[in-house]
Amino acid sequence: MEGKLLFTGIIEEVGTLKTKYSSKDRFQLEIKAQNVVKKLTRGESIAVNGVCLTVISFTDNSFTADIMPETLKKTNLEKTNQGSKLNLELPLTPEDFMGGHLVSGHIDGTGMVNNIQPEKNAKIIEVELDSELNKFMVDKGSVALNGVSLTIMELSKNSLKVSLIPETLNQTNFKFVNQGEKVNIETDLIGKYVVKMLENYREQNSGHDTSIDEDFLKDKGFF
Repeated sequence: MEGKLLFTGIIEEVGTLKTKYSSKDRFQLEIKAQNVVKKLTRGESIAVNGVCLTVISFTDNSFTADIMPETLKKTNLEKTNQGSKLNLELPLTPEDFMGGHLVSGHIDGTGMVNNIQPEKNAKIIEVELDSELNKFMVDKGSVALNGVSLTIMELSKNSLKVSLIPETLNQTNFKFVNQGEKVNIETDLIGKYVVKMLENYREQNSGHDTSIDEDFLKDKGFF
């Protein structure tokens, strides 16, 4: 998970894993793509299933990216195989429309798809959730799954549910995701900053009243 760029969670293309190189000291993915490669340069960042990677080489119809060991531990990329469908998104630029939400490309963990349930023209997908990630999420808040910006439909301590409309299914690899597969989870970036700020505040004011009231919110610039 490299770089400090931002993405929006709006997938530009679904690529196909062409080759996976794995050795004692190197792990690389070569991915077939048509549209994003036209905009690539060597060293460019790209989100693959929501993971920010650096392009080390590219052709007219594919690109190759290095992956760090820490990235393999945190994401589902190590489990991909030849033919796997991968969500691709290039970084946000100042001229781009902000269509989803702020996504960093730094994955917080993975969750297994527990259930996929059709509901009229949508699909409800339930994903298991590490309870440690729960504190960064709220009902109807944002989450990125495999790099896709989604709204949390329902949240519990150990799972979340999202509803995918046909457009999202057709434009992402969720069209191919099955029950039992792992998806990458990136919690809301702003939520993480808020939680960190509150934790620091409580540490600095240990032994004092740390309740959140109107005066606290005014002092922190919320209104």
